[in-house]
Amino acid sequence: MLNRSHAPSIKDAIEYHIELKKPDQFKLDNGVNVYNVQAGTEEVVQIEWVFKAGNWFEEKKLVASAANFLMKNGTSKKSAYEINEFVDFYGAYLNRSCYNETAVVTLHCLTKQLEYLLPLVQEIFMDAVLPQDELMIYQQNMKQRLAVNLKKCDFVAGRKIDALLFGEKHPYGVFSEMNDYDALQQEELKTFYESFYKNGHCTIFSAGILPVGYEKLLNSYFGQLPFNKTIVSKATHVIQPSPQKKWNILNDPDGVQAAIRIARPCPIPSDPEFPKLQVLNVLFGGFFGSRLMTNIREDKGYTYGIYSYMMNHLHESAILISTEAGRDVCEATVKEVYYEMEQLKKGEIEKDELLLVKNYLIGTLLGDLDGPFHIISRWKNLILHGMTESQFYYAVETIKTIQSKELKQLAEKYLNPSEFYELVVV
Repeated sequence: MLNRSHAPSIKDAIEYHIELKKPDQFKLDNGVNVYNVQAGTEEVVQIEWVFKAGNWFEEKKLVASAANFLMKNGTSKKSAYEINEFVDFYGAYLNRSCYNETAVVTLHCLTKQLEYLLPLVQEIFMDAVLPQDELMIYQQNMKQRLAVNLKKCDFVAGRKIDALLFGEKHPYGVFSEMNDYDALQQEELKTFYESFYKNGHCTIFSAGILPVGYEKLLNSYFGQLPFNKTIVSKATHVIQPSPQKKWNILNDPDGVQAAIRIARPCPIPSDPEFPKLQVLNVLFGGFFGSRLMTNIREDKGYTYGIYSYMMNHLHESAILISTEAGRDVCEATVKEVYYEMEQLKKGEIEKDELLLVKNYLIGTLLGDLDGPFHIISRWKNLILHGMTESQFYYAVETIKTIQSKELKQLAEKYLNPSEFYELVVV
């Protein structure tokens, strides 16, 4: 029996043992890999169909994202309205998303309704017509959204820094213009859909309380489709970073606030140095108690928030520092960012500070593994990056055991101001 007169002992997050629940795995008749996490307390299911259909594979700007968006907007049997009405009737959520390398169709529904919704998803994969009227609405809406966003310095800075790092023609650096939406043609979207969805390469990730006979059910609707029959071309894209490292852009002459981006390339997530850099990044600017936040927000008051991130792309990665600050303190903000870089290389990293960072990272990871949807998301990330379970545990052990000396060596290697792109957009 608990003795409630005594407070429970405090335990650091790094003392906990972390175990990643293994997914069940099987193949459909057509060779599609399916990964399942059977867990949870509620009778709900999440299924993700992941296609190699991101903008990495398009030959013309915006084709991948437009095809991904429009394939839910009508088949030869159902209009966009009828599809949405059908999904709503079963209390489900059917969404699609397009990324750099992959495109995803996601279904959330009650377990008991799954058998009624899978035929609709199959119909979308095999019989989407990408209607011309829906394309015109899409073009109009996206152009209006772009016009609004181009007035925001934060939006302009976000896409410009990617172009500086990778080049405007690289999938990671390309950005849209008004005429790109006007140039979209229905036939080229259909061609992309035929190649990368109807006859594309698919992997399925599912989680939740999966119904009895789930494998048979899934195979009956998707096991005979022409997925994974052809080899997806390993498209290559040359990185062409900007030769100019420092940029100042005037986007709004009357603007009082500027967006600041400071970035440089770094190893990709599958590289052994990436987990070590994650610890350094969090210490530097990756959470609310970071050095950048303490200095530039708490001490100087230049910004409401400043963070550094590590990009999670498959082929390339980068460290990115992002903030917005008053126009009159931009130069001082950038100066303090570089000052904190130098401090990490030359100053001391106290044990308590490092322990705080480690506990934050492990605590975040524990939260990310809470529930079947989070667990399958972690596996999806590993599998798409070509990583193994051992690499996950290596990252966990790295967080728990890395020492100050190694972090300082990493800072000396990666936190050199001369190697960073610096962008200020007012």
